[in-house]
Amino acid sequence: MNLALWIAAALLAVVALAGVAPVTVPVTAVCRVLLMVGAMITLLRHHDLRFVALNLICLALAAFIAWGRFGPGSFAA
Repeated sequence: MNLALWIAAALLAVVALAGVAPVTVPVTAVCRVLLMVGAMITLLRHHDLRFVALNLICLALAAFIAWGRFGPGSFAA
């Protein structure tokens, strides 16, 4: 499960660096933030704290990408 999260994060970065379909990167990043929030809620409700830190890191990276692409000083090309 966690390997899939890291592969998705790597592919998101590759697509952003390649400049292919640039509109999909921020939309995917926002969806990933929502997914990580749901995952953290589920983990906390089931008292499974092993992966909360990992999900928090993924959430922070996705939020940074979304903010950088949609934010006031967008670094989108």
